[in-house]
Amino acid sequence: MAPLSPRVVVKVDLKKKPWQQNQPLHNRWHPEIPPVAEVKAGEFFRVEMIDCMGGVVKDNDSASDIQNADLTNTHYLSGPIKVVDEDGVAAKPGDLLAVEICNLGPLPGDEWGFTGSFDRENGGGFLTDHFPCATKAIWYFEGIYAYSPQIPGVRFPGLTHPGVIGTAPSMELLRIWNERERQLEESGLKSPTLCEVVHQRPLANLPTTKGCLLGNIEGTPEWERIANEAARTIPGRENGGNCDIKNLSRGSKIYLPVFVEGANLSTGDMHFSQGDGEISFCGAIEMSGFLELKCEIIRNGMQEYLTPMGPTPLHVNPIFEIGPVEPRFSEWLVFEGISVDESGRQHYLDATVAYKRAVLNAIDYLFKFGYSKEQVYLLLSCCPCEGRLSGIVDSPNAVATLAIPTAIFDQDIRPKTRKVPVGPRIVRKPDVLKSTYDGKLPITKNPSSSTSY
Repeated sequence: MAPLSPRVVVKVDLKKKPWQQNQPLHNRWHPEIPPVAEVKAGEFFRVEMIDCMGGVVKDNDSASDIQNADLTNTHYLSGPIKVVDEDGVAAKPGDLLAVEICNLGPLPGDEWGFTGSFDRENGGGFLTDHFPCATKAIWYFEGIYAYSPQIPGVRFPGLTHPGVIGTAPSMELLRIWNERERQLEESGLKSPTLCEVVHQRPLANLPTTKGCLLGNIEGTPEWERIANEAARTIPGRENGGNCDIKNLSRGSKIYLPVFVEGANLSTGDMHFSQGDGEISFCGAIEMSGFLELKCEIIRNGMQEYLTPMGPTPLHVNPIFEIGPVEPRFSEWLVFEGISVDESGRQHYLDATVAYKRAVLNAIDYLFKFGYSKEQVYLLLSCCPCEGRLSGIVDSPNAVATLAIPTAIFDQDIRPKTRKVPVGPRIVRKPDVLKSTYDGKLPITKNPSSSTSY
């Protein structure tokens, strides 16, 4: 007998708001958010998800929805899902939850997505000091391929994956998160020198009741207490969470630590494609979608396989097994960056500064081929480009690289010997959708460049 189709354990209605779904969604991490479904180890099941912004961003001709986005709402997650073994015994703290991605994709009838960069004073992004305006590009899907009317001359296969997948934290782990992130945020900008080069703010997204959605906790007397404790879903942490690993596609397996009974697995933030680093912050091709999964419970797997890197046994991180399915590219153009910032100041083995330089080098280079710099910024955030940390020991410079597959362009972007005089720069139209920047923070510019951002 043929195997059964996957059981749908979380279903969404794209015509409804996130808080109107039949099975409640959530956008925070907290151990007391009750599960909305239960699955057995080895069961083949399906989870549907709305996009990370909850349907606020529209397929239209304006970037105002990105500019005015309320970022306390992101990300809307499906779950939690309680996992039990074949005998009905729940996963226990200290176990490992092995989650296999068997299949995934956009929801039928909703085959489109968006990439954006937030306004500098409302979220920003990796290069927000260069690109302070909110921008947006819409992408349409043709099977495995994506193209955008706002970034013409580019088409590429997507490596679809969930941006967020994780287990619920225990109360002890939640306290660790909130304490360390509050210390960072309250210390201000004086201590971390990287803040002088990377201008995305805030330094950490602390718990807040604003925009908080807590699944089945909604409407209960405990809501306010839990909302003030619950961790935001913006960063990746010990439980997995928003790791944004672009290669977690079909056939991948994620080994997640279990901190509460049942594991309470949640997932969301589906991406059709993403570049390494997701540099524009709203930077993958964001979409609604589905995952078809199988889970296994590895009893006592945390102690056996995960070594704590911190003061408690909870300071662990997941392990990821990359699947066999991915786009194949044979030719790449690679851009290098070192840990010297735009002012020419030397930094000591700073990989973030090096990667920023690599990205800026790629943007300025592709600008010569008719793209606006905003177009390239969004493209590098969502196309299947590969970021690498090439050197971290050769003082004083860390070396980072960004490799771009040349086959995604409809023109040859390699350097070449010109036998004829260089003509006027060909400008590709249209451009990304863009809002105005009305803030007063200074814009960083390359002092050697004759072109502005």
